[in-house]
Amino acid sequence: MTKAYQNQLTLLLAELDLDLNPDIELQVKSFFGGAAAYANGHICLSLTKVGFAVKLPQVDREELLNIGARPLRYFPKAPVKKQYVILPDRIMYEPSDLRKWVRKSILFVTVQEK
Repeated sequence: MTKAYQNQLTLLLAELDLDLNPDIELQVKSFFGGAAAYANGHICLSLTKVGFAVKLPQVDREELLNIGARPLRYFPKAPVKKQYVILPDRIMYEPSDLRKWVRKSILFVTVQEK
């Protein structure tokens, strides 16, 4: 199943045509039975059975929570991953909105590294 998530996430990122700065290296790896995207070695996105999650600053997470995003929890009794939210379907099915949030997540983790 992990390989299927890796393939799905790789395809999704390619289809979004993110137009990233050439100094940003994006890799997709296996993660908790799903897949995760890493920007310059920093995890920023995950795709698992619980949904597609993005790592963002608090202000962006709050904006998304107000329009249907959910806090990320990988397992029912696990703690909430505080810097992540699971995107709602309406964003997942709108490429321009999805591109916006994926780019924000990638930029968030790569700016933090400096």
